[in-house]
Amino acid sequence: MIMLFKAFIMGIVEGLTEFLPISSTGHLIIVGNLINFKGKFQTMFEIVIQLGAILAVVYYYRKKIGKSLKNLKPGEWGYNLWYKIVIAFIPSALIGVLLNNYIEKYLFSPFTVAIAMIVGAFMLLIVEWAFSNYKIDNIDEIDTKRSFLIGIAQCFSLFPGMSRSASTIMGGMIAGLSTRAAAEFSFFLAIPTMIAATGFSLVKNIAAMTTTEWEALTVGFIMSFIVALIVVDRFLTYLGKHSLRAFAYYRLIVGILMIGLVLSGIVK
Repeated sequence: MIMLFKAFIMGIVEGLTEFLPISSTGHLIIVGNLINFKGKFQTMFEIVIQLGAILAVVYYYRKKIGKSLKNLKPGEWGYNLWYKIVIAFIPSALIGVLLNNYIEKYLFSPFTVAIAMIVGAFMLLIVEWAFSNYKIDNIDEIDTKRSFLIGIAQCFSLFPGMSRSASTIMGGMIAGLSTRAAAEFSFFLAIPTMIAATGFSLVKNIAAMTTTEWEALTVGFIMSFIVALIVVDRFLTYLGKHSLRAFAYYRLIVGILMIGLVLSGIVK
């Protein structure tokens, strides 16, 4: 029951933070340390429950996705949309496969994540200041070149703490998208990205999982789905009226807090 309760908490944290540019990894590390939810299973758990958040996006955009799948012939709207998503997906997929073991071994530490959160905060502020004059407010207008640029930007998210959402949104803004359009493209790009990451992690660990761990995954999955579904809608509404500065300042505070917790020995 204790394991399931911890999975319940972690699922809520994942759902709250996955699509906001504040690093779900950083928050999961902090909360995981505070509730003593650590170890090899935790790393795999954090990756797999992201699929619950991704399915929330699929459900939220179910009509648009359904329509796109009915128009998958070359030259049609659906084909063009998913072609651009695939183009953006390729860079991080290739680099992720090549560097996955290195990243898990050397970069998944509270200190490196804290540094990434702080660096990402400054990057958010700089990108928003330098690329505030956008040209595109609809993801259907994105061309292949801009898609690939966003895909390159997503590679920064392979460094734990940078945030996949923050990296792709910044990439979108640099490519000339409004913050809302960049966020929407980030949501769609998350679908193949996180499904691939989840599948890769499950294949590596599925044989060693216990019944309790499967139950914990299920609880975390469900909670991340429910919470993320609420967050996606609220985040898009927020971006229609506000900038990203609040998220940057929040990242700075959390990053500094994490460094303090690491130095004090509370978070390891």
